[in-house]
Amino acid sequence: MPEDEQETSGISRKHFIVAAGVGALAVPAALSAAAPAQARMQLPKGQLLTPTPKCTDGDNERTPAQTEGPYFKPNSPERSDLTTPGMPGTKLTVSGVVYSTSCKPIAKALLDFWQADNAGNYDNTGFTLRGHLFTDDQGRYKLTTIVPGLYPGRTRHIHVKLQAPSRPILTTQTYFPGEPRNQTDTIYDARLLMKVTNTPTGRDAVMDFVLNVP
Repeated sequence: MPEDEQETSGISRKHFIVAAGVGALAVPAALSAAAPAQARMQLPKGQLLTPTPKCTDGDNERTPAQTEGPYFKPNSPERSDLTTPGMPGTKLTVSGVVYSTSCKPIAKALLDFWQADNAGNYDNTGFTLRGHLFTDDQGRYKLTTIVPGLYPGRTRHIHVKLQAPSRPILTTQTYFPGEPRNQTDTIYDARLLMKVTNTPTGRDAVMDFVLNVP
């Protein structure tokens, strides 16, 4: 069975955080990408969050799973800001909502992020640009990080594992629109494109997820 079609079920949030590394937590093709829709939620600082249309058109397509890759590490610190003072790179804020297939926001869903630094390197000895957080009572999350550099053979991407409380884990990746390597990266999936806008201080990205939860 292909790696992105395997499923790990019944793992608690605690076990997820301390789970084994490479290849241990592959899961099924289970969720959908963010894009404009009619429904909107008000976020802090006047930002408008636009849920995926898959939760308004009756289709409720789930976000697709993707390969974990070789650089996942368990036990990442709980934090919503992955940056450190003086870290090189373009500031990036990623926000969105985690939904069920019935379009209900999932509270306390776990999101565990990891990515390359500005030079395209992963920290495999510490936890630079690695961390996990939980959605609020309305299923919302917000991550502060940097735009990842180009890793050899890949387009720009951010890895993430998601888990609703006491439900299976989804492993996937998110991508940036307009990247030349999107056309040559064999792992790239346009359904996982974030909606990215430039800001005076960097970039803002919106990415909603739909988990395989009723």
